[in-house]
Amino acid sequence: MSDFNLYFTLGREHIANITALDHILFIAALCTRYQFADWKKILILVTAFTIGHSITLALSVLNVVHFSTRWIEFLIPVTILITAISNFFVKKFVFKAKFPVIYFFALFFGLIHGLGFSNYLKSLLGKDQNIIWQLFAFNCGLEVGQLIIVLIILVIAFILVQIFSVNRRYYLLFLSAVIIALSLEMCLQRMPFHF
Repeated sequence: MSDFNLYFTLGREHIANITALDHILFIAALCTRYQFADWKKILILVTAFTIGHSITLALSVLNVVHFSTRWIEFLIPVTILITAISNFFVKKFVFKAKFPVIYFFALFFGLIHGLGFSNYLKSLLGKDQNIIWQLFAFNCGLEVGQLIIVLIILVIAFILVQIFSVNRRYYLLFLSAVIIALSLEMCLQRMPFHF
């Protein structure tokens, strides 16, 4: 059980940490359009993202798939950028579709983010052949870390929108614009090719 606790803590701290700014920005871009009343949709979104990155994290750690680290590090801020831009198309905050496109994006972008975690996890696991339990624990920790970030985002939204009466759309647009600026800077810093 101590092995589980170790990898769970590593997964949680890997996400709920200021050094994981790209991941925090992605979760913020993904969840900023929602509030506490939308908790079911948020849970589906975060779980879809976790499933995506769990799949590629496992496949990469098990050496089934191989991708260029430079390209993955570039594509991660691209996923943030696309998600933040999609927030500009939210006109009304009524989310009634049974399977909104954002769920697909969360799953698909999770696949890319999982590849970004794989090198970190590979270095932790070393040559250990029995990694299923460690992978599971690490992913559980990642999920809890993500939920902590989501909770912080929802509390900030509640304070600004409900208590200080900031217009919800303006809040969404402002935060998305900040995320776009930061992700564009990351894209330029991580560009895997030269013009």
